[in-house]
Formats: sequence, structure tokens, C-alpha cells
Amino acid sequence: MIAEIKKKEILNYCEKNSVQDSQNLKDLIEYTYKNEPAPQMISGLQVGNFLQSLVMATNAKKILEIGTFTGYSALKMAEVLPKDGTIDTCELGENHVKTAKYFFSKSKHGKKIKIHTGPALETIKAFEPNTFDLCFIDADKNNYKNYYIECIKLIKNGASLVIDNMLWGGSVLNPKDKETKTIAETAKIINADKTVHNTMLTIRDGLMLCIKK
Repeated sequence: MIAEIKKKEILNYCEKNSVQDSQNLKDLIEYTYKNEPAPQMISGLQVGNFLQSLVMATNAKKILEIGTFTGYSALKMAEVLPKDGTIDTCELGENHVKTAKYFFSKSKHGKKIKIHTGPALETIKAFEPNTFDLCFIDADKNNYKNYYIECIKLIKNGASLVIDNMLWGGSVLNPKDKETKTIAETAKIINADKTVHNTMLTIRDGLMLCIKK
């Protein structure tokens, strides 16, 4: 219990000493927590700032996102993209698309984002290989392996691919259900992939960072 309290205190300390969300993003989070049954699906400040840092450090201009949810991570990245930067984001839930579009419309950066509605694995078939500078995967866990296999083809050499929830609350240490087993299997596949330089990070619920060689 003490360790858990300390963990929360450390997280709060880290977030207080980090760049804060724009007001529009704060409003998006508030709306999501009031209206969504699983608001914790928002990637949050730590992940959002990490993604922004990657965009800025790599001068990324073309981004692919698998899993829009209510739009937090896409808008977060869009805020630091250059004017001619673009984000293609895939979302299955029409209710989430509606929410995301509303908050995108309130931002001058929203025009950089294009939402593709429907199964992501079908959507990304239309994209050319070696096209994107950055890919962020945060969608249904049962397809994590498939998302990685397809998306790694779509990013350029030297580009980054980030996958969220790779620790899955620590359950990956002893996988029992299908989702957890798929996440753990995805980690093994990535770790054995000689075409990437990968690092598992303990940020939030676990981020896998891959740099395509």
C-alpha cells in the first residue's frame, strides 16, 4: 500500500514538472472522463509528452496512429507538427470518432488530422510501404501482433514505432487471458525482429519503442 501511494506521488511529481496540456486537451480529458465508460484509455500526459518529444526530436511530418479513441494522442502530436504535417488515425468506434472530430474542430491543429473509420487492418492496406515517420499503436490488444507486423512495413527506415499498454498492468509477467498473451507474444516478436532497435519503457502502462533500421 505504501509503495502504491509512493508510486502515485512520484507520478504526480513527474507530471507537475512536465509541459502541461493545452486547455483544449484538458477539456477533452474532462469530457472523456464524464462520458466514456473506460476513460482510462486516454494515453495521458506522460505518454502524450513522450510522443510530442519524439515528433520534435525526429522532425516527423507524417504520422500513423492505430486507435484514435476520443482524440487525445492525435491532437497532442498535431500540436507540435509543422503546418504541412499530417496524421492518419484509425478508429472503429463511431461515437469516439464523433467526439474526436468535435475537439479537433476546436483546435487550429485539427486540420492536420484525418480520421479513418473502420477496422484499422483494412484501412492501412491503402497506405504505401516506407511512408510514415512515426507510428503510434494503442488499439484493441488482440490485434497487437497484426498491427505491429503491418505497421512496421509502413514506416521509413530510421522512423519510430511506439506501442502503448505493453505491460498491461503487470499481467504480462504471468499471461493468462487472450489479450495478455497476445501482448506478451507481440513483445517477443518485436524483440526477435532484427530490423528494429527496440526498448521497453516503464512509462505509464508500458511503452515499446522501436526504431526501424
